Amino acid sequence: KKYQLADWYTAVQSLKAPDKPTTSHVIADYLVFILFTGLRFSEAAELRWDFVDLQDQTITIADPKNRQYFVLPLTAFLINLLKERQIMAVNEFVFPGREGKGHLIEPRKQMAHVTKISGIEFTVHDLRRTFATIAESLDIPFSTIKRLIKHKIGNDVTEGYIVSDVERLRRPMEQISELLTQTIKPMN
Repeated sequence: KKYQLADWYTAVQSLKAPDKPTTSHVIADYLVFILFTGLRFSEAAELRWDFVDLQDQTITIADPKNRQYFVLPLTAFLINLLKERQIMAVNEFVFPGREGKGHLIEPRKQMAHVTKISGIEFTVHDLRRTFATIAESLDIPFSTIKRLIKHKIGNDVTEGYIVSDVERLRRPMEQISELLTQTIKPMN
């Protein structure tokens, strides 16, 4: 829930404590990345640097569930996160696995730590749901939300005629990012 995001985010950031292993830092960024993109677990975990274009401010999802390439615009928040990740890159994956081998595998232990600290139980898919819920709360059109979370357009003939450009998704992504950024700031 929206009111829980600040506590959740603070707990996620605790994974970046100096005494935590590098893998925990990767997982903290990974969880936040999913919240701010609405990507599926595997889409984020398997994201390779050659599909990140910081100059064009986009990422390309090469093989999502619906088997179509998808280009998602990046927000300023995400660009900063990716630049920090790029400095620490150890292999071709944005979110490398333990000891830099392969890509990240589901981080159950670290997620349990976040739940213990925040009192908020969650799954990776809950972060995707939260992204879509935040988008809907901003009155972003349903067809745009479907495109952002990479759901196929249904059998609606008219929707099939609409050609969606990545730039059409940039403003909605910024709106979602702005609201999330405001929401995750701890209350003083």
